[in-house]
Amino acid sequence: MVEPEASLPEVDVQPGESHLVRNPTILRTILGSCVGVTFFARRLGIAALCHPMLPRAPDNSLMIGEEGRRYVDFAIRDLARQFDFCRVRRADVEVKLFGGGDVLSVMNESSRPTVGRMNCEAALYVLNEEGFHISASSLGGTCGLHIQFNTGTGEVLLRRLS
Repeated sequence: MVEPEASLPEVDVQPGESHLVRNPTILRTILGSCVGVTFFARRLGIAALCHPMLPRAPDNSLMIGEEGRRYVDFAIRDLARQFDFCRVRRADVEVKLFGGGDVLSVMNESSRPTVGRMNCEAALYVLNEEGFHISASSLGGTCGLHIQFNTGTGEVLLRRLS
């Protein structure tokens, strides 16, 4: 018998954080211009959620751990290495990508890219470069998102915020 989701541990993943789990857990976060990337390796029961805020880590810095997870490129590559360490093949990881919205009104609309759009582009680029296939996504828009990731099933519930 499957236990109800209410009995699963719950973790709120804050901006600039990543969380990898080996047991069924509910990972939640709220996204605006940030992106949220879920990773799910069903066979091994390993899953992760990252919530980076900015597209690319500065080239001249040697970021490690916590401070680097603020950046899309670093956060995705960091989790990719953690899955490598667990001997999980890229083809065995289901990836879903969310967020990157333009949630702040802009006084002078121009063709200049927004942080949300740059976060989306960086995530798509790095996921492709790392050999991950994106199975689902909800990117852009003008409202925030609340996502809830059940790491036992791989299901991600998405709620748009007004």
